[in-house]
Amino acid sequence: MNIFVGSLPYQLQEEDLRALFEPFGEVSSAKLIMDRETGRSKGFGFVEMPDDESAQTAIDALNKSEVKGRSIAVSQAENKKPSGGGDRRGGGGFNRGGGGGYNRGGGGGYSREGGYNRDRGGDRWQ
Repeated sequence: MNIFVGSLPYQLQEEDLRALFEPFGEVSSAKLIMDRETGRSKGFGFVEMPDDESAQTAIDALNKSEVKGRSIAVSQAENKKPSGGGDRRGGGGFNRGGGGGYNRGGGGGYSREGGYNRDRGGDRWQ
C-alpha cells in the first residue's frame, strides 16, 4: 500500500520517515518530496508498505501523531493520475473566469470563449 504522509517537519530525513513506519511492518520505500529549486523538503512524502494490514495499522496509529513538534497527516495515497496527455485545463486563475487553464478548457478571461467581449455589444461581460 502506498501511504501519504503530510505536515512533516522540514528537517526530517528519509531515514527518519522510514524509521517512523518500520515498527508496524516491512517498509519497501520511504520518499520525501523535495523542492527542485532549493533542494529542501516540501514537508510531505510517501511510504510504501507491501502488507496492506500492516500499512493500515500504521496509518491508524500515526495519523495526527506528533513528530518533532508537528502533528502529521497520514492516509492511504490516492492513485497517481496518468501524465503526458496535454490535458492541462486549470480551474481558473487570474483573469480567467470559470474554466481557463493552459489549453483554454473553458470560458473566461480575455479569450474568444467567453469573458470580456467587445464584439457583442461593447464593454460588458458575457
